[in-house]
Amino acid sequence: MENYIDKEAYELSLGQKQRITIAGVLSVKPKYIVMDEPTAMLDPEGKEEIKNIVNELKNLGYTIIYITNIIDEIFISDRIIVLENGKIAKEFRREELLENIDFLKEKGIQIPKTVEIMQRLKEKGIEINLEELM
Repeated sequence: MENYIDKEAYELSLGQKQRITIAGVLSVKPKYIVMDEPTAMLDPEGKEEIKNIVNELKNLGYTIIYITNIIDEIFISDRIIVLENGKIAKEFRREELLENIDFLKEKGIQIPKTVEIMQRLKEKGIEINLEELM
């Protein structure tokens, strides 16, 4: 982000502002980082960059609390927590996603097409390791 040090904030794209915000948060060396819909209003390239940053931070040992209503971003999580009326309705690990499809559908959560296909394959006896797709 050094290329943007002399730029005014209004000259930066939303994605650049997101990355600068993340850099600012990292400068105080937090134990936890809360990201509330960090990819909202970003183009596909910007979304991918933010996901890469989140994965890199996870690999560096940061605990990321990632709030999203974009169901395709569920794959970035190690654990999924579904909230309902401000309370935890269910918590499960990413690798337990296929076992929780019915619950998610009951709660009106749209399932990613990738996950629906994986569930159908599993029903036909074809196992796909979710971790291999990450």
